[in-house]
Amino acid sequence: MAKITLNSLAKMKQSGQKITCLTAYDSTFANLVSTQGIDVILVGDSLGMVCQGQDSTVPVTMDDMCYHTRSVHKNINDAMLMADLPFASYTTDEQALQNATRLMQSGAEIIKLEGEAWLAPVVTRLRQHGIPTCVHMGLTPQSVNVFGGYKVQGRDSDRADAMIKAAIELEAAGVAVLLLECVPVALAREITAAVSIPVIGIGAGPDTDGQILVVYDMLDLTPGRKPRFTKNFMSESGSAQEAVSSYVAAVRDGLFPAREHCFE
Repeated sequence: MAKITLNSLAKMKQSGQKITCLTAYDSTFANLVSTQGIDVILVGDSLGMVCQGQDSTVPVTMDDMCYHTRSVHKNINDAMLMADLPFASYTTDEQALQNATRLMQSGAEIIKLEGEAWLAPVVTRLRQHGIPTCVHMGLTPQSVNVFGGYKVQGRDSDRADAMIKAAIELEAAGVAVLLLECVPVALAREITAAVSIPVIGIGAGPDTDGQILVVYDMLDLTPGRKPRFTKNFMSESGSAQEAVSSYVAAVRDGLFPAREHCFE
């Protein structure tokens, strides 16, 4: 498998080949997922919940993100490494540049931020300094206190139209990838068609250019109730490696997500 780059992801969108993504937070899991054909590994601020036991991603710090990014970078093989800028770490263009630089120097190859059109100047500034970005739209966990919980976004027409417009504006600003979380299938399909850059989905239906899940969720390692958009790939697998391989195959063959994992 050749090293995955932004050009690789662009060609996959153009050819219709689905992009496979999973999270990882340490060297062992980085090796596990990257050796099974995962295209993109995300060091997500979800580590606050799955690794630290926090109630949300809000308490995660830059030091946390840099530490876990360095750990994952040691064993990513050919996958692309994406890392989150955590809560309140990009409130100004200058702060975003300083913190994104720290993540890139820790091994990240693309930086993820949560927001919409208001991020356009930040995206442009980072690109000017050689830092590619992914903007996470829809249900953005860092804003859970504003949303009043983990709720599907974009169900009304005004909100959906605003998200489509934001996606187009962000592409014009230079964003390299979009990530849509918990949005209706039809809206995700429209956004994916409206932009020429890759669109990754989680709880956004089967029509995005790729899929991402939290690795602990798809391996059924997280306690309690699982999000609707995830699937337990361990239930029919004999090992974690086999489960990740099954996930990759299911995404590429269009078998995941199925209707029960989506929001109409």
